[in-house]
Amino acid sequence: MIVVTVAFHGFCLGLLHSRVSRFLSKWEGAFLPPRFTAMVMGVTALCVAVLHGLEALMWAGAYLALGALPDHRTAVLYSLGAMTTFGNANLHLALHWQLMGVLEASNGWILFGLTTAFMFTIMQTILGKPRA
Repeated sequence: MIVVTVAFHGFCLGLLHSRVSRFLSKWEGAFLPPRFTAMVMGVTALCVAVLHGLEALMWAGAYLALGALPDHRTAVLYSLGAMTTFGNANLHLALHWQLMGVLEASNGWILFGLTTAFMFTIMQTILGKPRA
């Protein structure tokens, strides 16, 4: 699951980056007001939040397929809690599935790290700063 979600995340971030870059290329060299920057960053953040939700749904599907959690609602709630390492839903996996929850939390760290780097790159693109 980690490989699948990281590959999916990377692919989707690549698509999103190309769309944002194409959109911003129309204003290359022009002064962009702060409202414009906020709008682009907000829409980008919304897209990435949806992406994280889809990845949590993938994990929830795995929990359901394995019989680790009883129903869709519980699987999604547990998955979102594990991926964000929030885990405050008072849901627990059976002892033999608990490592899977820890792996999902590790996966969440990787995905959120990739997202942070991506958002930083988008901000640099908006501000017209060269990337290192």
